[in-house]
Amino acid sequence: MPGGRLTQQERQQIALGLADGLAYAEIARRLDRPTSTVTREVMRNGGPTAYRADLAHRATERRAHRRKQSAPRGAKAPVERHGRDPEAVREYEETLTTVFIASGTPKMMARVMACLTLTDSGSLTAAELAQRLDVSPASVSKAVAFLESQGLIRRERREGRRERYVVDDDIWHQSMMASALSTAQVAETSRQGVDVMGRGTPAATRLENVARYLDFISEAITRAAEQAREVLYTKPEVRDTEPEQEQL
Repeated sequence: MPGGRLTQQERQQIALGLADGLAYAEIARRLDRPTSTVTREVMRNGGPTAYRADLAHRATERRAHRRKQSAPRGAKAPVERHGRDPEAVREYEETLTTVFIASGTPKMMARVMACLTLTDSGSLTAAELAQRLDVSPASVSKAVAFLESQGLIRRERREGRRERYVVDDDIWHQSMMASALSTAQVAETSRQGVDVMGRGTPAATRLENVARYLDFISEAITRAAEQAREVLYTKPEVRDTEPEQEQL
């Protein structure tokens, strides 16, 4: 299986595959590349509906050029633990950031969220975030304020030290519950409009249907989030790496 960066020809094949409605796995098979490589390439360059091979190739060259320029002046990149490939981690962080952006998170906030998510501790100070992301403290301050207001991170002070920004398992549960509440509020507001628009009119019927639909979605999210909460605190089973002996 070939390694290294995608070529411009490969990017053109990806664009053609997307236009034909092929799945990422099928495109990757035709390129003899990992599916994750194709997924990452598409998501960081506009997504499946906006991907353009020439623009993606130029964007990759610009990113490589920026990294080359910023490397000498920036602080040393954190050393990866647990035998991780630093380049693979960096590329995955870009992919995760792109997915967060596609879900509606502003770019700087998405970068902070991805950076925190991929730390083993799940927490960093503002100075550490600024260093890792190579941005100003002011940019970090604005980003963490937004994320905190959305319930996506929390801040804590440990033993009188600087404040740390934390993303932990429970944050995702709280985010789902906040989403359910927001959806319920839209449903209730839609329901209030039924009498205003005149019950039985097309507009009122539309609002009533929206309210019933969103009520169902909100309740489903709440129920699923509560039922699945324990999954956040379940440690994965450690598989025995010793080969089992055949039984005679």
